[in-house]
Amino acid sequence: MSAVYTHGHHESVLRSHTWRTAANSAAYLLPHLRSGMSLLDVGCGPGTITADLAELVAPGHVTAIDAADGVVAKAREVAARRGLENVACEVGDLYRPAYPEGSFDVVHAHQVLQHVADPVGALVAMRRACGPGGLVAARDSDYATFTWYPEVPALDEWQDLYHRVARANGGEPDAGRRLLSWARQAGFSDITATGSVWCFATPADRAWWSGLWAERVTSSAMAEQSISYGFAARADLERIADGWREWGAAEDGWFAVVHGEILCRA
Repeated sequence: MSAVYTHGHHESVLRSHTWRTAANSAAYLLPHLRSGMSLLDVGCGPGTITADLAELVAPGHVTAIDAADGVVAKAREVAARRGLENVACEVGDLYRPAYPEGSFDVVHAHQVLQHVADPVGALVAMRRACGPGGLVAARDSDYATFTWYPEVPALDEWQDLYHRVARANGGEPDAGRRLLSWARQAGFSDITATGSVWCFATPADRAWWSGLWAERVTSSAMAEQSISYGFAARADLERIADGWREWGAAEDGWFAVVHGEILCRA
């Protein structure tokens, strides 16, 4: 099953994705990684997390897949720039990976399950890719729990609009809270569920976070979808973008992005 990817691959989206590292986006998984492991990174995007994971399991091998060939090319560039020879980046299908069952010690997905039409089926496929005793790891944000200060009405409008667009695309933007339930439905019994946050509160972080969202709201695939679905007009998107800039300019601005996480033994 497939769904429309809400964010798309506009530069403002990739600016956010390339900021991600294993340390800020997969800390819950890192204590379980060992040298020599084989790892499948599902929905790798531009590959910055992938590259970190490859360094941690070397000389073990990492296979990274994504449905978009453009970002797979960027992931290859990141691996080459860092001199990593234990990474293969490929266009691939989460539900139908081109590898024998039980091929990997770890199967990892960051911000993927919120965008697919069948997250339980995705976890079943990830489980099949694991060998006996292997580890399935997933982390997803939970948009309804995002919180910020000061209160800017346009950001409430943004949060509501994002929910509407993401669900129209077949995804679940409040995935973080559902990961444990989805894992149980996928047949896992040995599950560790945790949570963590990204927090943007320094002047530099506020400028970066607000700037990229102001641009995403008006220029990314989400903007196009918002208008084509009839959920917003161009003037609405511009107003929301102004709200992001207002929040970013606030000296006491603070924003928390809440994530759910699961570690599941196959």
